[in-house]
Amino acid sequence: MAERGNKLVLDNHELTESFFEDTRVLGIMAPVKDYQFCWQINSSTGLDFRLNQELEIKLIRKKREYFFSIYEYNEPNKFLSHYIYNNQFDGEYLLPEFKHLDFLWLMKGDEASDETIQEAIQTIRSIPSVQLVAELTADKISNKENLVF
Repeated sequence: MAERGNKLVLDNHELTESFFEDTRVLGIMAPVKDYQFCWQINSSTGLDFRLNQELEIKLIRKKREYFFSIYEYNEPNKFLSHYIYNNQFDGEYLLPEFKHLDFLWLMKGDEASDETIQEAIQTIRSIPSVQLVAELTADKISNKENLVF
């Protein structure tokens, strides 16, 4: 936080960079409803993603409100949390630079190893509704601040 005069100003760039330390992000194309996708993920991985309404992201664009749901799973006995973001709501995108992606899977906390990422990609690819899975590097995401909750 920087101080200007008597006002405290939040440094969004620093906040965003801090949020993305120790994260890995997967982009997923799967043209199904978010709850169906999370059910499929839970069924095929044994994880237990749940909708977390407190993390829901609200963006205001063109004088309208758009709400992007987030599903959360925290690994027991680890500091690794998983979040699945819905990238679309009513024709708007959380990450407009990735309009072709339906979901974003963010892993945060304990470092997710390359092996963990590859296993996740293979499992996600095995789900029939999934058409594409790719890892997104933070430097390729131009609207990173939209993912910060």
